[in-house]
Amino acid sequence: MAAAIFSFSACAATQKAVDPRTMTFPKLTFEIPKSERVQLANGMVVYLLEDHELPLVSMTAYINTGSIYEPAEKAGMAGLTGAVMRSGGTKETPPEKLDAELEFMASSIESSIGADVGNVSLSSLKKNLDRTLSLFADVVMHPAFREDRVTLAKNRTIESLRRQNDDAKGVADRELRKALYPNHPLGRYPTIASVKSITRDDMAAFHKRYFHPNTMMLAVAGDFDRKEIVAALEKAFAGWEKVSVDFPAVAPPQQDIKPEVLLAKKEINQSVIRMGHPGIDKNNPDLYAIRVMDYILGGGFTSRLTTEVRSNQGLAYNVDSYFDVGRRFPGIFLAETETKSESTVKAVTLMRDIIAGMTKAPVTDDELKLAKDAIVNSFIFGFARTDAVVNQQLRLEYYGYPAGYLENYRDNISRVTKDDVLRVAQKYLHPERLVIVVVGNEKQFDKPLATLGPVREIKLENGK
Repeated sequence: MAAAIFSFSACAATQKAVDPRTMTFPKLTFEIPKSERVQLANGMVVYLLEDHELPLVSMTAYINTGSIYEPAEKAGMAGLTGAVMRSGGTKETPPEKLDAELEFMASSIESSIGADVGNVSLSSLKKNLDRTLSLFADVVMHPAFREDRVTLAKNRTIESLRRQNDDAKGVADRELRKALYPNHPLGRYPTIASVKSITRDDMAAFHKRYFHPNTMMLAVAGDFDRKEIVAALEKAFAGWEKVSVDFPAVAPPQQDIKPEVLLAKKEINQSVIRMGHPGIDKNNPDLYAIRVMDYILGGGFTSRLTTEVRSNQGLAYNVDSYFDVGRRFPGIFLAETETKSESTVKAVTLMRDIIAGMTKAPVTDDELKLAKDAIVNSFIFGFARTDAVVNQQLRLEYYGYPAGYLENYRDNISRVTKDDVLRVAQKYLHPERLVIVVVGNEKQFDKPLATLGPVREIKLENGK
């Protein structure tokens, strides 16, 4: 055995070493699976994608609603409505029976309402689909909003508001968003007073206003027969009629946000830092160049922010930045990290300098290639599951993305040049207009925050 080992080692030693950076591979090809789009008799749009590998079926409904449409004095109503749709049972099935039936069948139904979309989802074994679908449709169309479940949901929300400032990261995220979306639904958060004012009738009226077949789209994936599932959906939602919905006008968010430094005092040994300014929406023609710039600036372990702030300076474990691209309104540009209190101002200054550096000179050839390769090669992982594929394709229609967006995404990324990256950095990055939020113990900071600009203190009052 010893001789064999020696012989193998000697042979290996004579082989020429290969530099992995010079290795080449054939171009990967990947075709995006196609969902089928159908429309039910009542006008509901449905996306279907069969997958017979496992006897499972999943559905996700997308309803055109959201907290952007709730009255300011009732902040939190949309989220509570979404939660109690499921937890409060239906007019035919009390919540206790609904819970028990779903558990017995190993099925699930969940509901929620976010800023610009409501979701109701279903997961079921194929053999239990008929009954689960019947319950799912009942939750969508006829939620009961039972009073005791409404009270329970409100109490849980109020308790979470009383503890909301325990999480320093949550504080920083919330306060930056409020600063970047002043007097706008996207920057509005519920308070104890607004939650207490919400009634069971408010939730029922909100549901009645926005939940209709013509405001809902449905993504269906799994082990089903196309003809049978369409017939089952027609039956489940039979009698649910179209209604013309008058959506409240929502003004675009303010774009001329003044730079400032916000301090939330908290006696912790690590400062939470968030900085940002208004960004872009999905229709921006420079979207692909911005995506590449995103990656180079703060998108991974090789990004400029990570390389300098984490690796070279050792100021933080995690640091990143990105444009959170808005789907219906402009999103924000965000840079974030956490660092020990004694390096707070140093970290903020360094991050701001690195952001500014993106606007001053072209990126390197290596940076550009690495960013484009990473984005293109990771594209396939968004389609690893059938349910992810069908939901992705439905969302493109729900949010009004242009035709061919997914199909052309990789080519559009591949066409980005160094000049493109510099141009969009100069156009969309504004280091001099950043709103900076710091949550931490100012007594331990390396320098006064005022060295960064005028400071406004945020009073942390839980739930008010």
